[in-house]
Amino acid sequence: MRRGQFILPAERRYDDDLPLRDVASMLPYHNYVTGERAVETINRMIDYVHDGNRLFYDIYSDAEKRADARKNDTGLFFFRGEPGRPFAVVCPGGGWSYVGAIHEGFPLAIALSEMGYNAFPIQYRTGGAQVACEDLAAAIDFILRHAGELQVSTEDYSLWGGSAGARMAAYLGSYSTQGFIEADNPRPAVVVMGYTSHTDYTHNDPPTYVVIGDNDGIASASVMRQRVENLNALGIDAEFHLFPNLRHGFGLGIGTSAEGWEKDAVKFWEKYMK
Repeated sequence: MRRGQFILPAERRYDDDLPLRDVASMLPYHNYVTGERAVETINRMIDYVHDGNRLFYDIYSDAEKRADARKNDTGLFFFRGEPGRPFAVVCPGGGWSYVGAIHEGFPLAIALSEMGYNAFPIQYRTGGAQVACEDLAAAIDFILRHAGELQVSTEDYSLWGGSAGARMAAYLGSYSTQGFIEADNPRPAVVVMGYTSHTDYTHNDPPTYVVIGDNDGIASASVMRQRVENLNALGIDAEFHLFPNLRHGFGLGIGTSAEGWEKDAVKFWEKYMK
């Protein structure tokens, strides 16, 4: 499978003999990670490729990658929905030190594709918000420029993220691609944020859907609630959802009080589709 090194966190050193039942050890900022779900996700990806689908797209040219070797470790995975329908870019978290796609990116993208939407989990450079947001901006620009080939709508796209990935989604919602690269593209129709203490916002932010657990030891639920209230005060539609007995980095939250949250978030997104 091309770019298979990105399925597990490429930035985390691990023994090639590490059993998948121990995959949680590679994702220290995530919870509710199990080997069984990791195996299920990887098998879904293998089947997807065997069915003739292209799974990975480079977002940078060869010249750009030669100029910055770290751009070799970037790109978009793609889980197709229905042709011509809107797309979502999914930004996994990992504290800027790794990309937790196996728990927070691929499962969500697969769920969105099963609801008919085109979903792109992003593999971005770690090390901080600036380079990560530059990669997200480049990814959005890539999708919009190749929308015909990818068979996705250029309208009403959404950005989804958890933890550090939620900060990425929020920054691009606030400043769009032109805030980070030389490409003038529209803001997303909706931003979906999971468990982050991001406080930055603008008067032009898109409608925003927020989820967090009440036992999160990393992100502050009160900070997330306050940001939602600030957006509402500006007349921007924003929803805050707090789930009981839930820790940080819950992903789809299968088997927890948050299970199924992504379906409600999609309904929120659908309100803003033309």
